[in-house]
Amino acid sequence: MEPIHFSQMPYERPDLEELKKALTALTQQLKDAPDYASARAVFLQKEEMEKHSSTLSTLASIRHSIDTRDDYYDQEVKFWNAAYPELQEYQQAWTMALLESPFRTEFAAEYGDLMFLNAEMELKTFSSEIIPQLQRENDLTQAYEKLLASAQVPFEGKTYTLSQMTPFKNDPDDARRESAWKAEGQWYKDNQEQLDGLFDELVHLRDEMGKKLGYENYLQLGYYRMGRNCYTKEDVEKFRLAVQKYLVPVADGIYREQAKRLGKEYPMSFADNQLEFRSGNPRPCGTPEEILAQGRKFYNELSPETGAFFEMMLEHGLLDVLSTEGKEGGGYCTSIPDYGVPFIFANFNGTQGDVEVVTHEAGHAFAYYQNRDRIPMSACWPTSEACEVHSMSMEFLAWPWAEGFFEPAPREAHQNGPRELPPSETRGRFQKSDEQKFLYSHLSGALKFIPYGTMVDHFQHIVYEKPEMTPAQRHEAWKELLGIYMPWMRLDGEIPFYSEGEGWQRQHHIYSYPLYYIDYCLAQTVSLEFWAMMQKELRERAEAGEKQTAIPKTWARYMAYTEQGGSRTFTDLLKNAELESPFDEACLRGVCEEAKQWLENFDLCGIE
Repeated sequence: MEPIHFSQMPYERPDLEELKKALTALTQQLKDAPDYASARAVFLQKEEMEKHSSTLSTLASIRHSIDTRDDYYDQEVKFWNAAYPELQEYQQAWTMALLESPFRTEFAAEYGDLMFLNAEMELKTFSSEIIPQLQRENDLTQAYEKLLASAQVPFEGKTYTLSQMTPFKNDPDDARRESAWKAEGQWYKDNQEQLDGLFDELVHLRDEMGKKLGYENYLQLGYYRMGRNCYTKEDVEKFRLAVQKYLVPVADGIYREQAKRLGKEYPMSFADNQLEFRSGNPRPCGTPEEILAQGRKFYNELSPETGAFFEMMLEHGLLDVLSTEGKEGGGYCTSIPDYGVPFIFANFNGTQGDVEVVTHEAGHAFAYYQNRDRIPMSACWPTSEACEVHSMSMEFLAWPWAEGFFEPAPREAHQNGPRELPPSETRGRFQKSDEQKFLYSHLSGALKFIPYGTMVDHFQHIVYEKPEMTPAQRHEAWKELLGIYMPWMRLDGEIPFYSEGEGWQRQHHIYSYPLYYIDYCLAQTVSLEFWAMMQKELRERAEAGEKQTAIPKTWARYMAYTEQGGSRTFTDLLKNAELESPFDEACLRGVCEEAKQWLENFDLCGIE
């Protein structure tokens, strides 16, 4: 179908029994196919049915996340939460028929053999025995997301959602910022019993599923569910050690410099660590509409492909970015297969995260849009760590356009007093603006994030290896990991919830998307390769006197990676685009050295 406006996309709950009958019939037709042409026709018919089913469930999910108070879509999400585990039994029968097809060689020749590798993995994730547990898991994650979306945090005489609290948690006024952290932490403390209960049940459910499928615990099942088809738990453990060896010291140095800028003792509290500059963290200029307009300018100038893509997104209402009452927290990108379009969901809150949404989530969306016609549908997206490369790298590719997102300061500190600078000079080394703060903050943030993200993954491995842990023991485990991965955090009980080793409960991936978080860390490492590549190209263009927003070489490498869609494993996607693997210790060491040197040489003089 041609794209239409999101608001006009029709939704109707399908008949679950009819879906089951249709899947059963298609499976039998595949088994009975006399030749490849017949088998292929059945395969394509199944693809169309799956696209439509996915479109309906996605529409229900998006509309529910836009307003979790909407009873109609609340019930529809509950329907899909129960339906998908039941349909999985019929999907598995189809998968087995496809794997056993006498025409497997012909299918692989036309559509690639990765779908068979993934199909074999898929069979290891399901048995009809675990349908009740899968349904309950969906209900529990929905309850968690709904709890966070319903949060009303009292602060300064008003109430705010968790997303709306973010600007206060970044406030340059020490007392106000600390009060905001305490207010938010208190909301979590007030809901501690429910948060503990939800996660405890999720851990035991997932452990039970793993054991029913013949595994020692949930971990191996979790790796299969994440589609990890080219690396193992041991590879992830090696990556963790490299993070501790190379990245934790770099991040520690960044926080020590931050403490000096703020006039604080090291280590700092959670609230103080959140403030990077005494004059305040970088904030985008303009309204949400103006931020999107700058996004349009960026994508139109970056390439013809990105320009056409972003215009389509705006025209068809495929971005919902305002933070409103009842809206689910966070941000995501998903796809609506019937129309061949992505959808971006976010919560703008007046922080630099608004800019990163326009680039990060749109990186996902662009990658899907470029691969929307792939068959099978599953090949439109690669595995999650590969997807995060699209988004995190796009954030860095936007750097040459950063000025348009942040208000430049047109004055220079001068020994005879400030003087007005012409616009041409405000791009130079004397520009003291939120743009400068953003560039520093964005790169340092990437380096500081990887230890945190790796800690999230390490925590989950501990939790699923020891499902019998009590909630108190889980909090203690998190607190111990903070000492390893984030020694710059002062744990003195000053701020409720966070400094008591309970802050992991705000990370919704831990509840809703188990074992996902390491994907961000692997992808962030690769994105730093793109950052380094772009820095080299910009230097070369500057020396040649050429336009410095153009990055054709870096963009070509990005496209070489992105245009492969989900046709290859993560490590093969990297290899084909001539990128280093994050599992190679030299990769992490190299990007750390380059980024550390850039930060140390970056001119922050005059920026408080």
